[in-house]
Amino acid sequence: MRISIGDLTFDADRYGTAGNRPALLLHGFPETSASWHDVAVRLADAGRDVVVPNQRGYSPGARPEGTESYRIDYLVDDVVGMLDSLGLDAVDLAGHDWGAIVAWYVAVRHPERVRTLTAVSVPHPAAFGWAIREDEDQKKRSEYMTLFRQPGKAEDLLLEDGARRLIAMFSGAEDPTIVHKHLPVMGDRATLTAALEWYRAMTRDFADLGPVTVPTTFVWGNQDTAVGRVAAELCAQHVSGTYEFVELSGSHWIPEEFPDRLADEILAR
Repeated sequence: MRISIGDLTFDADRYGTAGNRPALLLHGFPETSASWHDVAVRLADAGRDVVVPNQRGYSPGARPEGTESYRIDYLVDDVVGMLDSLGLDAVDLAGHDWGAIVAWYVAVRHPERVRTLTAVSVPHPAAFGWAIREDEDQKKRSEYMTLFRQPGKAEDLLLEDGARRLIAMFSGAEDPTIVHKHLPVMGDRATLTAALEWYRAMTRDFADLGPVTVPTTFVWGNQDTAVGRVAAELCAQHVSGTYEFVELSGSHWIPEEFPDRLADEILAR
C-alpha cells in the first residue's frame, strides 16, 4: 500500500484486517519494512491490523533532499501523519533501531496517539545519549556514527567492494543472510544517502527528551554490538509509566531473530 502525507508518499506493507486493533511497526538502519515481516504476520494472526512503512528516505516517494529534511521533528511528524492518513486515533507502536528512536519521540510528544510502546534494541534517547557521552564502552560501540555523518565518504566505504562493509554489519546476526532482504534497497546510493541523513541531522539536543508515560516495553539483545548494557539498563529511569525490560540472548537484529518472542511482547504489552 501507499500512504500519502502532503507531497510525500510512503510505501508500506499491511497485514491483517483493517478495523482490528492497529499496530504500527517502524524499521531501523540499514534495514527496510521487511525486517518486521515475521513479527507482523504473527500479530495479524492474533487479530491485529498491522502497518509497516518504509520510512522517510527509504521510500522513493518520500525522499526530500538535504540533511535538514531528516531532523527528528519531521520523522515524528511522518508517523503522526501516517496515523491521520490511515484514520487511526491511536496504535500499539513498535520500533527497532532508528525506528525505536522515532517511536520514543512519538510516545513522549504524542502520548494520546500511542496505546503502548515496544522499543527494540535502542533505549530512550536520554539514556542512550548519556551513555555515549559518559560510558567508555558505549563510546567505542558508537564510533561508527562519526563515519556515517561524513557525506560521500560513508557512502563510498559502505558500497565499495560489492557493499562488503554494509553486509558485514549483519555478521553478528544468528543468520547473517538476512541482509539480502534489505540489500536491493540499501545498496542503492540514493537510498543509502537518505538513510544516512538521519545520522547527519542529529543535533546536541537530540537526547533532551522527557519521560515516557505510556505503557512501555524495552527489548534488548545482550550480544548487541551497537548498544551496551549501561544504556539498556538506564532506560528505566526515563519511563514514568508501566515499564518492562526484556533481555534476550541475541544480537541487534531482534525482529528477525526472535519474531515469536517479540510478537508476544507486543501483544502482552
